[in-house]
Amino acid sequence: MKEIAKMLIVLTSICGICGLLLATVKDSTKVRIEEQELLNVKGPAVKKVLAGSSNDLIKDRKKLKIKDKEIVVFVGKKNDQVWAIAYEVAGKGFGGDISLMVGFDVVSDKLTGIGVTLHKETPGLGSRIAEDGFASIFKGKEMGSAFKIKGDGGEIDAITGATISSRGVCSAVSQGVEIYNEMKSQVVK
Repeated sequence: MKEIAKMLIVLTSICGICGLLLATVKDSTKVRIEEQELLNVKGPAVKKVLAGSSNDLIKDRKKLKIKDKEIVVFVGKKNDQVWAIAYEVAGKGFGGDISLMVGFDVVSDKLTGIGVTLHKETPGLGSRIAEDGFASIFKGKEMGSAFKIKGDGGEIDAITGATISSRGVCSAVSQGVEIYNEMKSQVVK
């Protein structure tokens, strides 16, 4: 009986120490992981949807609170004037969440474009949402546009064989438009 108690104490101590070490490593690498995600995942999408900006998009980002959610907003400037903003939104695809960077021209209230930052869609089918051919459909669209696929009464051509993925992107863009309408006055001053 004493041996079992001794083993339990040793195992509990080892688990406690390992848990403490893992928590410490996670806390100490949190900032570096966020920086790498900004540079290698979100950065390329932001640069794509805010192409033509003269400022450092990553450095000039802001955190805003919209509907009790904190949103990171990337601000594009030309001649020191805000011309566009971009932020990340998500929709439900076939394989899980689809995260998009949506960009908006604050002068004309049109989409500057979308860029996929994360998806788990089927390779060769749903993954085509990340291709320029599909993303270019959204560029220049008005805010009042119906961001639905044609089969649902909208004006967006769905990708053949990837209707659910296409719907997920449209849903994310619609969510982005809702957020834009609430956020524009906070960003453009």
